[in-house]
Amino acid sequence: MATSPPYPTHPSGPAGGYAFRPTRWWQRTNVLYGALIGLLGVSGLVILALVREQTGTEGFLVGLGLAVLPVPLLMAAFRWLDRVEPGPWKNLVFAFSWGACAAALIAIVANSFATRWIATATADPTHADTLGATVIAPVVEETAKAAAVLLVFLFRRRDFTGVVDGVVIAGFTATGFAFTENILYLGTAFGTDQLSGGSGLASVTAATFFVRVIMSPFAHPLFTVLTGIGFGVAAFAPEWQRTRRMLVPVGGLLLAVGMHAIWNGSSAFGEYGFFAVYAAFMVPAFGLLTWWVIWTRQRELRIVRQALPAYAAAGWLTPTEPYALGSMRARRVAREYAAHHFGKAGGRVVAEYETYATKLAFLRYRGLRGSAGRDFVLRERELLFELWRRRELARPALGYAGQEAGGGYGYPGYGRPVPYGLTPYPTYNPYRY
Repeated sequence: MATSPPYPTHPSGPAGGYAFRPTRWWQRTNVLYGALIGLLGVSGLVILALVREQTGTEGFLVGLGLAVLPVPLLMAAFRWLDRVEPGPWKNLVFAFSWGACAAALIAIVANSFATRWIATATADPTHADTLGATVIAPVVEETAKAAAVLLVFLFRRRDFTGVVDGVVIAGFTATGFAFTENILYLGTAFGTDQLSGGSGLASVTAATFFVRVIMSPFAHPLFTVLTGIGFGVAAFAPEWQRTRRMLVPVGGLLLAVGMHAIWNGSSAFGEYGFFAVYAAFMVPAFGLLTWWVIWTRQRELRIVRQALPAYAAAGWLTPTEPYALGSMRARRVAREYAAHHFGKAGGRVVAEYETYATKLAFLRYRGLRGSAGRDFVLRERELLFELWRRRELARPALGYAGQEAGGGYGYPGYGRPVPYGLTPYPTYNPYRY
């Protein structure tokens, strides 16, 4: 029986292994997950009670109905950015839940306490509200949201491989936070209209909805994404650059706090201060950041096309696979081909193959940069094993996709037909594992 091809070795030399350490009961995964779910559950119940107390039941329901409108659009946008290497849904659910429950609870309690303390200390409630909104709130809220990004960075490190992952986790966290905050503001505005008799376009609810949901649904995600970028840059940094890995996330958090403070302080810049800050600062910053994140996503595809040929040379992939996997159009064609010939299960298998191959490319790229970690060989072997299990179904689909997608990347062989019957594929040998 032929043996499977040798997988590429660690780019920087032999990798160290793990030393066995006994796991204590509080370190077990199910205990940690249970504690986290309990924390988020309690936070959700408390924040629900607090918001309902401030808005009333009717105001809460109105605020909930209006606040939910931008959530699917924001989630879809961040999920679209994550299509090259989709992260696990459980990370995104955690991020959204943290933002909507834990971060919102921290913000409400801390902001209220700080504002009351300043009002008592200065005997000037108006000054306390302004200072709380422009100084206290940005620090508290951005730090609370950054905690979710930090937790994923520390405890789900394999899923946090670069800037796009940081942007997506931060975006989902901020979307959850903005959702809860919008319920509070819109519910309060509805209560004000109930007392004053306001209705229609002239109502406080309509004005609040226009400003928070129509004009600036991206405000909180824009701030927190800066923190996510900081963690994403740190994830790409070599392990020996510890100062950089620590300071860059802090720098991203400081930028998020600064932008948040400018946004909150816009109302103090005069009658048209809000619109001036919105037009001259927020919209250009949003456009620039969006362009940069999309460029980063394209860079991820280039990494796939550059890193995977090493595995094709070793026999783990066919010659055209690295370049088909580096094209979103070819990936889609491959999934559709598999779904057409093998049903939905076939499409899922090809999607899994594409995900594992992308993770393998990013792992090797980080290994070349010295930031892959000591478990490089173990992780590489796991990913190659997952690819090898799915090769018989995925290879024809990706070969067809490579032919259909055509060339355009300047790599030899991409887009040219490869007869599968003429290509000798090595046989998988389980004893290598």
